[in-house]
Amino acid sequence: MGVFLISCIGGLPMGLAFFDWIDQQPWVETIAGALIALVAAWLAHRSTRHLLMRLARPYATANAVLRQGDRPMAFVLPLLGLQLVWNAAPPGMHGIELIRHLNSLALIGAITWLGMACIRGVDEAVAAFNPINVEDNLRARRIHTQSRVISRMLMSLVMLMGTASILITFPGVRQLGMSLLASAGVAGLVAGIAARPVLGNLIAGLQIALTQPIRIDDVVIVQGEWGWIEEISSTYVVVRLWDERRLVVPLQWFIENPFQNWTRTTSRIIGTVFLWVDYRMPLEPLRVELERICRGAKEWDGRVCLLQVTDSTEHGMQLRALVSSSDSPRNWDLRCLVREGLVAFVQRSFPDYLPTLRATFSNGAPGSSPVAN
Repeated sequence: MGVFLISCIGGLPMGLAFFDWIDQQPWVETIAGALIALVAAWLAHRSTRHLLMRLARPYATANAVLRQGDRPMAFVLPLLGLQLVWNAAPPGMHGIELIRHLNSLALIGAITWLGMACIRGVDEAVAAFNPINVEDNLRARRIHTQSRVISRMLMSLVMLMGTASILITFPGVRQLGMSLLASAGVAGLVAGIAARPVLGNLIAGLQIALTQPIRIDDVVIVQGEWGWIEEISSTYVVVRLWDERRLVVPLQWFIENPFQNWTRTTSRIIGTVFLWVDYRMPLEPLRVELERICRGAKEWDGRVCLLQVTDSTEHGMQLRALVSSSDSPRNWDLRCLVREGLVAFVQRSFPDYLPTLRATFSNGAPGSSPVAN
């Protein structure tokens, strides 16, 4: 026991000398504090993550926000802890100012990422609450459009604020911005002209979100192309055409130009099928056949099934069949089915009553009468 006490008393000066050496080396103390901050941030993230996930499980919106914000939060907490350590370091340390600046830039970027992820989580929750893969999806498409446009605008705003916050940390850029704002001369005019299309699209996006001339999954005809509204971003609209092409149109175009929206108030639609036949063709058998085709088609919604004579020429008469469906894709298939069925019926039952071209021929001799064919 005495030997142990003597060894401890003998090693006491060495321990004191070690701590004196640490006090004279501020970088060692700062790095140790940084390691402790990283471990504490990791433990705090792991513990709070499981707790918050368990509490938010019954709530879809909170669950989506936490799921989207999990990855950026894994960077925000360590960077925040490191920033506190760098700020507490002695100001005379070599290179500490550069490390503080770099850490603050990374922290601003992580917070910007977190804000955008939270907005994306809310948009995801709204989409989950209002599925559009149902029969009557008008209200869901309206909510999807508003949520999509507003979330994109908010994410653009968060990104703009994050970028501005990063630029403000650089003295040279901050002074340049102040001088541009103070002058408000040619540079301001050029910047305003250059930003006009971007601002116009942002304002158009806000108008579309509020007034909703178009919505997600609307059936439209834009510049002669027929398709569905697939995506509405903060600056453009993607129209998925019937042949799988994509038409990208600026948002402002939909505010300034006319276009057709086939599902503006409802997804139900009436389609037309045109057929040319001879004047001798009886119409009642065609009407019976049209009703039989519609009743046997799953695409028909039972509202409209009508056959009318809409035109007549010297060669024949034009028939128009009107058929209705719950949405445009089903109506397209129904129109093709009706067209094929009516043509096959005429070919099978009345082959002589297809459009016929009549002409008269003469042998050219004086006094001869024309011969009809």
